[in-house]
Amino acid sequence: MIVSKRVVVTGIGIITSLGHNIDTYWNNLLIGKSGINVVTRFDASPYASKIASEVKNFDASQYMSKKALKRNDRYTQFAVAATKLALEDASIDIGSINQERVGVFIASGIGGMETIEKQSRTLFEKGPRRVSPFMIPSLISNIASGVVAIEVGAMGPNYGIVSACASGAHAIGEAMKYIQMGDVDMMIVGGSEAAVTALGYSGFCAMKAMSTSFNNTPKQASRPFDKNRDGFVMGEGAGILILENLEHAESRGKKIYCEIAGYEATCDAYHITSPHPEGKGLSLCLKKILKKAKIAPKEVDYINAHGTSTQYNDKFETLAIKNIWGKYANELVISSTKSMTGHLLGAAGAIEAAAAIKTIQTGQMPPTINYQTPDEECNLDCIANKSRKKNVRIALSNNLGFGGQNACLLFKKF
Repeated sequence: MIVSKRVVVTGIGIITSLGHNIDTYWNNLLIGKSGINVVTRFDASPYASKIASEVKNFDASQYMSKKALKRNDRYTQFAVAATKLALEDASIDIGSINQERVGVFIASGIGGMETIEKQSRTLFEKGPRRVSPFMIPSLISNIASGVVAIEVGAMGPNYGIVSACASGAHAIGEAMKYIQMGDVDMMIVGGSEAAVTALGYSGFCAMKAMSTSFNNTPKQASRPFDKNRDGFVMGEGAGILILENLEHAESRGKKIYCEIAGYEATCDAYHITSPHPEGKGLSLCLKKILKKAKIAPKEVDYINAHGTSTQYNDKFETLAIKNIWGKYANELVISSTKSMTGHLLGAAGAIEAAAAIKTIQTGQMPPTINYQTPDEECNLDCIANKSRKKNVRIALSNNLGFGGQNACLLFKKF
């Protein structure tokens, strides 16, 4: 009989518009600060949406050699930086432990978008001989995991997970399984994304998925669950967690943030971009995670919602929660930190898992800012505009993605 090992979180690394470390990021979430502003990474004047949640003042040379910087896309640079911050937070030197039992799963919904754009321009303007030999390894979605492993010396399982905006959450959950089964002692997990590019905006604007009504007031643009929401705001950055089996973490004598005690993944099997109109896939995901963790709905203290600020997502996510919580839905407390960070696509699940973890550690829950006009179809307690204190023992993090992807993570106080 295989004994399932307990899995704990011992380190967090964050690179976002709200800070380049977990403490700054968390403190800015609690005060309701928005990282959204006018796009500066390219000329957005021709685009319907002209705003983004960009990572500013990021110096990748603090984390990688100049040679490595030239060969790697911005999304990989974010991943390496967040990994090294997470390892520092967990007080880990990979070289001092069994490197063969340390794995890396770093997800990305899109991968090296900036590289694709730049090298395509080179091809069409200068010809195939001028295309970089590092183009392919720089743009593929698994390369962040590979580069991180090289940088820190992790020799365990290593691959990238791609499931659109659920990618980061799936990476964390799948890594948890490896530790539970005893295959590894530690996993470096999370997501990274850098799709604030002209090509990325062209695609999402063509889909009419992004906010366009708040270009002159960008900090008000991301407004999950608010009746006047009109689309998501693109974000960039990375979030990395250090997961360990409990015995390994305790043997090192370092801090433990919390226990990760549940993970589920389902598919709507309905539509390529729209959630199921009855919330069936997410409802099933939530039902399964609570059942497997042996947690009653009323025992959940907080949910970090997917909450994209799009009409369909917020409505159907609310419906899914009501499907499972029933009469307890009005007592449940949720919030969407995308109101402040924007939507980091494949990295969203990782930075939002970090927020859920911090609610457990600190007893404080971040708000959903820009909530001004109630929507009767999104009428849950979404911690409107101001953070709230609560003894959070159990927190969930929801993430959805194109293709009908659903992922849920459950964290418990240790």
